[in-house]
Amino acid sequence: MEIILLQDIARLGSKDDIVTVRDGYARNYLIPQKMAVIASPSAKKVLAENIKQRAHKEAKLKEIALGIAEKLKTVELVIGAKTSSTGKIFGSVNTIMLAEAINSKGFEIDRKQIIISEDSIKEVGKYTAKIKLHREVFVELGFEVVSE
Repeated sequence: MEIILLQDIARLGSKDDIVTVRDGYARNYLIPQKMAVIASPSAKKVLAENIKQRAHKEAKLKEIALGIAEKLKTVELVIGAKTSSTGKIFGSVNTIMLAEAINSKGFEIDRKQIIISEDSIKEVGKYTAKIKLHREVFVELGFEVVSE
């Protein structure tokens, strides 16, 4: 079944994307939760008109995101964590800690925008994370985990 997404859904698509999903997923979850609508011909025409009107605003948002991306490339993060004598971290470094460290540098990044390449960071060292600033703008940010 073809549907039009009304909001960003992880691993499915972004707002206003037309995607094909299984009928049950659309009828039982996405449509009742107001996350999507059926992609009828009239709904597609309305979507096309909305996209055309929003293109200018979208370009401005992308330009702002590119500016933030340039500033983020110069940022060097150091995250302190309690460790054992062998360098193992008690717990792990997660997106919440990264978001707090980035926000302390003067940026406004939500933890949901951060994707850590490893499953969990449990040792001292250098790592990278991806930050999604816009639908098309991603930034690779390097950070170092050190012992406190």
